[in-house]
Amino acid sequence: MDKLRFLLNIKFLFWFLILVTIGVSLQKYSLGLDHIKNFLIFKNSFFNLINYLDIYAPQHWENMDIDLFKYSPAFALIIAPMAAMPIIIGVVVWNLLNTLLLFFAIKSLSLTDNKKAILFWILFVELLTSIQNCQSNALVAALMIFTFTLLERKNMFLAALCLVLSVYIKLFGAVAIILFLFHPDKFKAILYIAFWGVVFFLLPLFTISFDQLMLLYKSWGTMLAQDQSASIGLSVMGIIHSWFSIDVSKMMVQLIGGILLFLPLIFIKSYQNILYRTLYLSSIMIWVIIFNHRAESPTFIIALSGMAIWFVSDRTTPISIFLIIFAILFTSLSPTDIFPKMIRQNYIVPYALKALPAVIIWAFIQVRLFLLSIKSTSQC
Repeated sequence: MDKLRFLLNIKFLFWFLILVTIGVSLQKYSLGLDHIKNFLIFKNSFFNLINYLDIYAPQHWENMDIDLFKYSPAFALIIAPMAAMPIIIGVVVWNLLNTLLLFFAIKSLSLTDNKKAILFWILFVELLTSIQNCQSNALVAALMIFTFTLLERKNMFLAALCLVLSVYIKLFGAVAIILFLFHPDKFKAILYIAFWGVVFFLLPLFTISFDQLMLLYKSWGTMLAQDQSASIGLSVMGIIHSWFSIDVSKMMVQLIGGILLFLPLIFIKSYQNILYRTLYLSSIMIWVIIFNHRAESPTFIIALSGMAIWFVSDRTTPISIFLIIFAILFTSLSPTDIFPKMIRQNYIVPYALKALPAVIIWAFIQVRLFLLSIKSTSQC
Protein backbone atom coordinates (compact mmCIF):
# COMPACT_ATOMS: atom_id res chain seq x y z
CA MET A 1 0.00 0.00 0.00
CA ASP A 2 2.91 2.37 0.69
CA LYS A 3 3.78 2.26 -3.01
CA LEU A 4 0.38 3.76 -3.78
CA ARG A 5 0.67 6.63 -1.29
CA PHE A 6 1.55 8.98 -4.15
CA LEU A 7 -2.08 8.71 -5.30
CA LEU A 8 -3.04 10.72 -2.21
CA ASN A 9 -0.38 13.35 -2.81
CA ILE A 10 -1.98 16.70 -3.74
CA LYS A 11 1.06 17.90 -5.71
CA PHE A 12 1.02 14.69 -7.77
CA LEU A 13 -2.70 15.13 -8.42
CA PHE A 14 -2.15 18.73 -9.56
CA TRP A 15 0.34 17.80 -12.28
CA PHE A 16 -1.52 14.60 -13.14
CA LEU A 17 -4.74 16.53 -13.78
CA ILE A 18 -2.88 19.08 -15.93
CA LEU A 19 -1.30 16.35 -18.08
CA VAL A 20 -4.56 14.44 -18.43
CA THR A 21 -6.50 17.58 -19.36
CA ILE A 22 -3.95 18.57 -22.01
CA GLY A 23 -3.88 15.03 -23.40
CA VAL A 24 -7.67 14.72 -23.57
CA SER A 25 -8.01 18.17 -25.16
CA LEU A 26 -5.45 17.40 -27.87
CA GLN A 27 -7.00 13.99 -28.51
CA LYS A 28 -10.49 15.49 -28.98
CA TYR A 29 -9.10 18.18 -31.29
CA SER A 30 -7.28 15.55 -33.37
CA LEU A 31 -10.58 13.75 -34.00
CA GLY A 32 -11.98 16.77 -35.85
CA LEU A 33 -13.87 19.98 -35.13
CA ASP A 34 -17.17 18.15 -34.68
CA HIS A 35 -15.69 16.68 -31.47
CA ILE A 36 -15.15 20.11 -29.90
CA LYS A 37 -18.47 21.72 -30.83
CA ASN A 38 -19.07 23.22 -27.40
CA PHE A 39 -15.83 25.17 -27.55
CA LEU A 40 -16.65 26.32 -31.07
CA ILE A 41 -20.02 27.57 -29.80
CA PHE A 42 -18.24 29.61 -27.11
CA LYS A 43 -15.63 30.92 -29.57
CA ASN A 44 -18.23 31.78 -32.20
CA SER A 45 -20.46 33.54 -29.66
CA PHE A 46 -17.72 36.06 -28.89
CA PHE A 47 -17.22 36.97 -32.54
CA ASN A 48 -20.97 37.15 -33.06
CA LEU A 49 -21.22 39.43 -30.03
CA ILE A 50 -18.64 41.97 -31.21
CA ASN A 51 -20.12 41.89 -34.72
CA TYR A 52 -23.59 42.82 -33.42
CA LEU A 53 -25.14 39.48 -34.40
CA ASP A 54 -27.75 37.53 -32.45
CA ILE A 55 -25.62 35.15 -30.39
CA TYR A 56 -28.73 33.06 -29.65
CA ALA A 57 -29.50 32.22 -33.27
CA PRO A 58 -28.47 28.73 -34.49
CA GLN A 59 -24.69 28.81 -34.89
CA HIS A 60 -22.49 27.50 -37.67
CA TRP A 61 -18.75 27.01 -38.06
CA GLU A 62 -17.24 26.35 -41.49
CA ASN A 63 -20.52 24.98 -42.89
CA MET A 64 -21.00 22.86 -39.76
CA ASP A 65 -24.02 23.22 -37.48
CA ILE A 66 -22.77 23.71 -33.90
CA ASP A 67 -26.06 24.13 -32.01
CA LEU A 68 -27.29 27.02 -29.81
CA PHE A 69 -25.42 29.27 -27.39
CA LYS A 70 -27.39 29.16 -24.11
CA TYR A 71 -25.25 31.28 -21.83
CA SER A 72 -25.45 34.97 -20.90
CA PRO A 73 -24.14 37.82 -23.08
CA ALA A 74 -21.53 38.40 -20.37
CA PHE A 75 -20.19 34.87 -20.83
CA ALA A 76 -19.77 35.52 -24.56
CA LEU A 77 -17.37 38.33 -23.57
CA ILE A 78 -15.66 36.47 -20.72
CA ILE A 79 -14.64 33.73 -23.17
CA ALA A 80 -12.78 36.36 -25.27
CA PRO A 81 -9.19 35.37 -24.29
CA MET A 82 -9.77 31.75 -25.36
CA ALA A 83 -11.79 32.80 -28.42
CA ALA A 84 -8.88 34.92 -29.65
CA MET A 85 -6.47 31.97 -29.50
CA PRO A 86 -5.96 29.39 -32.24
CA ILE A 87 -8.53 26.65 -31.76
CA ILE A 88 -6.09 24.00 -30.56
CA ILE A 89 -4.64 26.30 -27.89
CA GLY A 90 -8.04 27.69 -26.93
CA VAL A 91 -9.44 24.20 -26.31
CA VAL A 92 -6.50 23.28 -24.07
CA VAL A 93 -6.64 26.55 -22.10
CA TRP A 94 -10.43 26.36 -21.70
CA ASN A 95 -10.32 22.81 -20.36
CA LEU A 96 -7.38 23.64 -18.09
CA LEU A 97 -9.35 26.58 -16.68
CA ASN A 98 -12.19 24.21 -15.78
CA THR A 99 -9.92 21.54 -14.32
CA LEU A 100 -7.66 23.82 -12.30
CA LEU A 101 -10.43 25.96 -10.86
CA LEU A 102 -12.17 22.80 -9.66
CA PHE A 103 -8.84 21.58 -8.25
CA PHE A 104 -8.26 24.78 -6.27
CA ALA A 105 -11.91 24.94 -5.18
CA ILE A 106 -11.65 21.47 -3.67
CA LYS A 107 -8.26 22.38 -2.20
CA SER A 108 -9.93 25.31 -0.44
CA LEU A 109 -12.25 23.01 1.52
CA SER A 110 -11.44 22.46 5.19
CA LEU A 111 -10.51 18.83 4.75
CA THR A 112 -7.34 16.80 5.24
CA ASP A 113 -5.17 16.31 2.16
CA ASN A 114 -6.06 12.62 2.12
CA LYS A 115 -9.78 13.41 2.01
CA LYS A 116 -9.23 15.97 -0.74
CA ALA A 117 -7.33 13.36 -2.76
CA ILE A 118 -10.12 10.80 -2.28
CA LEU A 119 -12.59 13.47 -3.43
CA PHE A 120 -10.51 14.06 -6.59
CA TRP A 121 -10.42 10.37 -7.44
CA ILE A 122 -14.18 10.02 -6.95
CA LEU A 123 -14.63 12.83 -9.49
CA PHE A 124 -11.92 11.78 -11.93
CA VAL A 125 -13.96 9.87 -14.53
CA GLU A 126 -16.79 12.41 -14.41
CA LEU A 127 -14.28 15.23 -14.87
CA LEU A 128 -12.96 13.45 -17.96
CA THR A 129 -16.51 13.34 -19.34
CA SER A 130 -16.86 17.08 -18.80
CA ILE A 131 -13.58 18.09 -20.42
CA GLN A 132 -14.05 15.65 -23.29
CA ASN A 133 -17.17 17.65 -24.09
CA CYS A 134 -15.37 21.01 -23.56
CA GLN A 135 -18.15 21.85 -21.11
CA SER A 136 -18.34 24.58 -18.46
CA ASN A 137 -19.79 22.33 -15.75
CA ALA A 138 -16.55 21.82 -13.83
CA LEU A 139 -16.20 25.61 -13.76
CA VAL A 140 -19.71 25.98 -12.32
CA ALA A 141 -18.98 23.30 -9.71
CA ALA A 142 -15.80 25.16 -8.75
CA LEU A 143 -17.61 28.49 -8.40
CA MET A 144 -20.28 26.94 -6.17
CA ILE A 145 -17.61 25.43 -3.91
CA PHE A 146 -15.66 28.71 -3.85
CA THR A 147 -18.86 30.53 -2.85
CA PHE A 148 -19.08 28.22 0.16
CA THR A 149 -15.41 28.34 1.20
CA LEU A 150 -15.16 32.11 0.78
CA LEU A 151 -18.21 32.55 2.97
CA GLU A 152 -16.61 30.27 5.55
CA ARG A 153 -13.59 32.60 5.45
CA LYS A 154 -15.94 35.59 5.85
CA ASN A 155 -15.00 37.01 2.44
CA MET A 156 -18.53 37.87 1.38
CA PHE A 157 -17.45 40.19 -1.45
CA LEU A 158 -15.60 37.48 -3.40
CA ALA A 159 -18.21 34.88 -2.45
CA ALA A 160 -20.82 37.10 -4.10
CA LEU A 161 -18.59 37.39 -7.17
CA CYS A 162 -18.37 33.58 -7.48
CA LEU A 163 -22.11 33.18 -7.00
CA VAL A 164 -23.05 35.79 -9.62
CA LEU A 165 -20.46 34.54 -12.11
CA SER A 166 -21.87 31.01 -11.80
CA VAL A 167 -25.35 32.39 -12.53
CA TYR A 168 -24.15 34.19 -15.65
CA ILE A 169 -22.69 30.88 -16.84
CA LYS A 170 -25.59 28.62 -15.84
CA LEU A 171 -28.71 30.10 -14.27
CA PHE A 172 -29.20 27.26 -11.80
CA GLY A 173 -26.10 28.49 -9.95
CA ALA A 174 -28.48 30.99 -8.33
CA VAL A 175 -29.64 28.26 -5.94
CA ALA A 176 -26.31 28.61 -4.10
CA ILE A 177 -27.56 31.96 -2.78
CA ILE A 178 -29.02 29.84 0.04
CA LEU A 179 -25.48 29.53 1.44
CA PHE A 180 -25.54 33.23 2.36
CA LEU A 181 -28.36 32.52 4.84
CA PHE A 182 -25.89 30.74 7.12
CA HIS A 183 -23.87 33.89 7.71
CA PRO A 184 -24.64 37.22 9.40
CA ASP A 185 -24.97 40.60 7.70
CA LYS A 186 -27.57 39.65 5.11
CA PHE A 187 -27.88 43.29 4.02
CA LYS A 188 -24.23 43.40 3.00
CA ALA A 189 -24.69 40.14 1.10
CA ILE A 190 -27.62 41.62 -0.84
CA LEU A 191 -25.55 44.69 -1.73
CA TYR A 192 -22.57 42.65 -2.92
CA ILE A 193 -24.72 40.28 -4.98
CA ALA A 194 -26.58 43.22 -6.52
CA PHE A 195 -23.27 44.96 -7.30
CA TRP A 196 -21.79 41.98 -9.12
CA GLY A 197 -25.14 41.30 -10.81
CA VAL A 198 -25.10 44.79 -12.34
CA VAL A 199 -21.42 44.49 -13.29
CA PHE A 200 -21.93 41.28 -15.25
CA PHE A 201 -25.24 42.46 -16.68
CA LEU A 202 -23.56 45.51 -18.20
CA LEU A 203 -20.18 43.92 -18.96
CA PRO A 204 -20.83 43.46 -22.72
CA LEU A 205 -21.15 47.26 -23.05
CA PHE A 206 -17.38 47.27 -23.50
CA THR A 207 -18.02 45.90 -26.99
CA ILE A 208 -21.64 46.66 -27.97
CA SER A 209 -24.28 49.37 -27.52
CA PHE A 210 -26.90 49.37 -24.77
CA ASP A 211 -29.72 48.83 -27.31
CA GLN A 212 -27.96 45.81 -28.77
CA LEU A 213 -27.40 44.41 -25.26
CA MET A 214 -31.12 44.71 -24.46
CA LEU A 215 -31.96 42.91 -27.70
CA LEU A 216 -29.60 40.10 -26.71
CA TYR A 217 -31.17 39.72 -23.27
CA LYS A 218 -34.60 39.60 -24.88
CA SER A 219 -33.39 36.93 -27.33
CA TRP A 220 -31.80 34.98 -24.47
CA GLY A 221 -35.07 35.05 -22.53
CA THR A 222 -37.02 33.83 -25.57
CA MET A 223 -34.56 31.00 -26.14
CA LEU A 224 -34.69 29.91 -22.49
CA ALA A 225 -38.51 29.98 -22.50
CA GLN A 226 -38.57 27.70 -25.53
CA ASP A 227 -35.93 25.48 -23.96
CA GLN A 228 -38.09 24.97 -20.85
CA SER A 229 -40.38 22.53 -22.68
CA ALA A 230 -37.65 20.82 -24.65
CA SER A 231 -36.89 17.75 -22.50
CA ILE A 232 -36.93 16.14 -19.08
CA GLY A 233 -33.23 15.23 -18.96
CA LEU A 234 -31.36 12.88 -16.62
CA SER A 235 -33.43 14.06 -13.69
CA VAL A 236 -36.11 13.11 -11.20
CA MET A 237 -38.63 13.91 -13.94
CA GLY A 238 -36.75 11.68 -16.36
CA ILE A 239 -36.75 8.79 -13.89
CA ILE A 240 -40.48 9.14 -13.16
CA HIS A 241 -41.32 9.26 -16.86
CA SER A 242 -39.07 6.38 -17.93
CA TRP A 243 -39.88 4.09 -15.01
CA PHE A 244 -43.62 4.68 -14.72
CA SER A 245 -44.56 6.16 -18.14
CA ILE A 246 -46.03 9.20 -16.37
CA ASP A 247 -45.86 12.60 -18.02
CA VAL A 248 -45.29 14.63 -14.89
CA SER A 249 -45.40 18.40 -14.60
CA LYS A 250 -41.79 19.56 -14.47
CA MET A 251 -42.79 22.66 -12.56
CA MET A 252 -44.67 20.61 -9.97
CA VAL A 253 -41.76 18.21 -9.42
CA GLN A 254 -39.33 21.13 -9.14
CA LEU A 255 -41.66 22.86 -6.67
CA ILE A 256 -41.83 19.76 -4.47
CA GLY A 257 -38.06 19.37 -4.75
CA GLY A 258 -37.62 23.01 -3.77
CA ILE A 259 -39.80 22.58 -0.69
CA LEU A 260 -37.79 19.53 0.36
CA LEU A 261 -34.55 21.44 -0.21
CA PHE A 262 -35.68 24.35 1.96
CA LEU A 263 -37.26 22.32 4.78
CA PRO A 264 -34.05 21.80 6.81
CA LEU A 265 -33.59 25.57 6.90
CA ILE A 266 -36.33 25.89 9.50
CA PHE A 267 -33.79 24.70 12.10
CA ILE A 268 -31.94 28.01 12.42
CA LYS A 269 -29.82 26.84 15.35
CA SER A 270 -28.20 24.26 13.07
CA TYR A 271 -26.59 27.01 11.00
CA GLN A 272 -23.70 27.13 13.48
CA ASN A 273 -22.75 23.53 12.67
CA ILE A 274 -20.01 23.35 10.00
CA LEU A 275 -21.03 19.80 9.05
CA TYR A 276 -24.61 20.98 8.55
CA ARG A 277 -23.43 23.80 6.28
CA THR A 278 -21.13 21.49 4.33
CA LEU A 279 -23.87 18.91 3.78
CA TYR A 280 -26.17 21.69 2.65
CA LEU A 281 -23.60 22.65 0.00
CA SER A 282 -23.63 19.00 -1.11
CA SER A 283 -27.43 19.01 -1.21
CA ILE A 284 -27.54 22.15 -3.36
CA MET A 285 -24.98 20.84 -5.85
CA ILE A 286 -26.95 17.63 -6.31
CA TRP A 287 -30.34 19.37 -6.35
CA VAL A 288 -29.49 21.73 -9.23
CA ILE A 289 -28.87 18.69 -11.44
CA ILE A 290 -31.49 16.12 -10.43
CA PHE A 291 -34.27 18.71 -10.63
CA ASN A 292 -32.94 20.23 -13.86
CA HIS A 293 -35.06 19.38 -16.91
CA ARG A 294 -31.99 19.87 -19.14
CA ALA A 295 -29.55 17.73 -17.12
CA GLU A 296 -27.28 15.70 -19.38
CA SER A 297 -24.32 13.44 -18.76
CA PRO A 298 -21.54 16.12 -18.64
CA THR A 299 -23.47 18.18 -16.06
CA PHE A 300 -23.10 15.41 -13.47
CA ILE A 301 -19.64 16.63 -12.49
CA ILE A 302 -21.61 19.15 -10.39
CA ALA A 303 -23.84 16.55 -8.74
CA LEU A 304 -20.98 14.10 -8.19
CA SER A 305 -18.94 16.91 -6.61
CA GLY A 306 -21.76 17.30 -4.12
CA MET A 307 -21.89 13.56 -3.50
CA ALA A 308 -18.12 13.36 -3.03
CA ILE A 309 -18.06 16.32 -0.62
CA TRP A 310 -20.80 14.62 1.41
CA PHE A 311 -18.88 11.34 1.49
CA VAL A 312 -15.54 12.74 2.69
CA SER A 313 -17.13 15.26 5.11
CA ASP A 314 -19.69 13.10 6.89
CA ARG A 315 -19.09 10.03 9.02
CA THR A 316 -18.02 6.91 7.12
CA THR A 317 -20.49 4.05 7.43
CA PRO A 318 -21.18 0.88 5.41
CA ILE A 319 -24.19 2.69 3.92
CA SER A 320 -22.17 5.73 2.82
CA ILE A 321 -19.46 3.51 1.32
CA PHE A 322 -22.09 1.51 -0.58
CA LEU A 323 -23.77 4.67 -1.85
CA ILE A 324 -20.59 6.30 -3.14
CA ILE A 325 -19.53 3.08 -4.89
CA PHE A 326 -23.04 2.91 -6.36
CA ALA A 327 -22.59 6.50 -7.57
CA ILE A 328 -19.19 5.82 -9.13
CA LEU A 329 -20.55 2.78 -10.95
CA PHE A 330 -23.81 4.19 -12.28
CA THR A 331 -23.11 7.93 -12.47
CA SER A 332 -19.49 7.89 -13.69
CA LEU A 333 -18.92 4.50 -15.28
CA SER A 334 -22.32 3.55 -16.73
CA PRO A 335 -21.83 5.60 -19.95
CA THR A 336 -18.41 3.97 -20.55
CA ASP A 337 -17.43 0.69 -22.20
CA ILE A 338 -17.13 -0.93 -18.76
CA PHE A 339 -20.85 -1.55 -19.15
CA PRO A 340 -21.70 -3.64 -22.25
CA LYS A 341 -23.34 -1.68 -25.04
CA MET A 342 -26.51 -3.77 -24.77
CA ILE A 343 -26.93 -2.84 -21.09
CA ARG A 344 -26.25 0.84 -21.79
CA GLN A 345 -28.74 1.01 -24.65
CA ASN A 346 -31.51 -1.08 -23.07
CA TYR A 347 -31.29 -0.08 -19.41
CA ILE A 348 -28.83 2.69 -18.48
CA VAL A 349 -29.99 5.31 -21.00
CA PRO A 350 -33.74 4.51 -21.29
CA TYR A 351 -34.22 4.40 -17.50
CA ALA A 352 -32.01 7.42 -16.68
CA LEU A 353 -29.94 5.26 -14.31
CA LYS A 354 -27.07 7.73 -14.35
CA ALA A 355 -29.24 10.03 -12.23
CA LEU A 356 -30.47 7.38 -9.78
CA PRO A 357 -27.52 7.43 -7.31
CA ALA A 358 -27.72 11.23 -7.11
CA VAL A 359 -31.43 11.09 -6.26
CA ILE A 360 -30.89 8.45 -3.56
CA ILE A 361 -27.87 10.22 -2.03
CA TRP A 362 -29.68 13.57 -2.09
CA ALA A 363 -32.57 12.02 -0.13
CA PHE A 364 -30.05 10.49 2.28
CA ILE A 365 -28.37 13.88 2.80
CA GLN A 366 -31.71 15.56 3.49
CA VAL A 367 -32.42 12.98 6.21
CA ARG A 368 -28.93 13.60 7.66
CA LEU A 369 -29.61 17.34 7.72
CA PHE A 370 -32.80 16.73 9.70
CA LEU A 371 -31.00 14.41 12.12
CA LEU A 372 -28.23 16.95 12.65
CA SER A 373 -30.85 19.64 13.22
CA ILE A 374 -32.69 17.55 15.81
CA LYS A 375 -29.39 16.81 17.55
CA SER A 376 -28.48 20.50 17.60
CA THR A 377 -31.90 21.43 18.95
CA SER A 378 -31.78 18.81 21.73
CA GLN A 379 -28.34 20.05 22.86
CA CYS A 380 -29.56 23.64 23.27
